Amino acid sequence: METNLCVAGFGGQGVMTLGKFLADATCNSTDKNVTFFPSYGAEQRGGTANCFVVISDDPIGAPLGDVMDDLIVMNGPSLKKFIGTLKSGGTLFINSSIVSDDIGRDDVKLVKAPVTELALEMGNAKVLNVIMLGVYVGYTEVIDPAIVWQTIEHKLSSKPKLLPLNRQAFEKGLELGRAQKQ
Repeated sequence: METNLCVAGFGGQGVMTLGKFLADATCNSTDKNVTFFPSYGAEQRGGTANCFVVISDDPIGAPLGDVMDDLIVMNGPSLKKFIGTLKSGGTLFINSSIVSDDIGRDDVKLVKAPVTELALEMGNAKVLNVIMLGVYVGYTEVIDPAIVWQTIEHKLSSKPKLLPLNRQAFEKGLELGRAQKQ
């Protein structure tokens, strides 16, 4: 099985970190193959940013393709830019706090999560990516959530004060993702 994911948004929304957490968790704790391919816009904070993560049971021939199984969009411009790459039957994850545009398709599954709003309610807008990562993992079950959390915990180990909030954000995302799957 192979899963192709594109994560896209503004610079500063943690798009790359979300992709890296997922790729690192898969690479370091499973026997699956994984690639991570970042793409930065002209400006990092406030400009566009996207990354591709491919997770596969078999060797991966190329880091990215033209057709995505899953698409995470954190803003409207990213929806417009990447919606055409999502395959029919694929899953679109939307930051519904910001993206209110009609997706213009009825052949994909839609998972809405108000991650910006939830992050602000938690007191730190920077955890919106961790919430969305939880939504993605909770919905797709592409990798064991415990493995993803171990990776987040390891990556943030030099900043232990951030761990409780990030744990809460990840758990909130898992809860939202699992609820929408049912």
